[in-house]
Amino acid sequence: MIDFEIQRCTRHCAVTGREFKPGEVFYSVLLPEGNAWKRLDYSAESWHGPPEGCIAWWRTQMPAPEQKRQWAPSEVMVRCLEELAERPDRADFRYVLALLMIRRRILRLEETRRENGTEILRVYCPLTDVTYEIPAVVPSEERLQELEQELLSLLEGDERELALGPDSAHQSVGGSAS
Repeated sequence: MIDFEIQRCTRHCAVTGREFKPGEVFYSVLLPEGNAWKRLDYSAESWHGPPEGCIAWWRTQMPAPEQKRQWAPSEVMVRCLEELAERPDRADFRYVLALLMIRRRILRLEETRRENGTEILRVYCPLTDVTYEIPAVVPSEERLQELEQELLSLLEGDERELALGPDSAHQSVGGSAS
């Protein structure tokens, strides 16, 4: 059973419904929706800052059809990992996300240990200088495929990250701007 289905970028503005053109700048946000997240995309002219309650947002650019797909910014992945710490019902999703982040070198595995019969991963994030402890909640093979699809839908998009200027270089998490 798939718990939640999260769409990839619809290639349309959530406010106007207008389709994004190749090369066009737009903004993406993640909002809590039940036990999952909902992704919305906004054209630059419809963007008035992140909506209330969003857990992450980032500025991106619609690629040309031949461009390679990219992952959401690392800061967004870290924010998702942190938000999932408060969601024991999503522990398997958090574990799979952490493994993906280790593979992508966003997190560094420091150690594993057993605690009350459960394996615990201790991972370090150089980006935030924070250490996280992730219980190893290994999903069934069927559930793993569902979680992989959910991760792809949530974090992989048809857009690529922009090289942001100094005034917007860290806008990608939780609405913080520098």
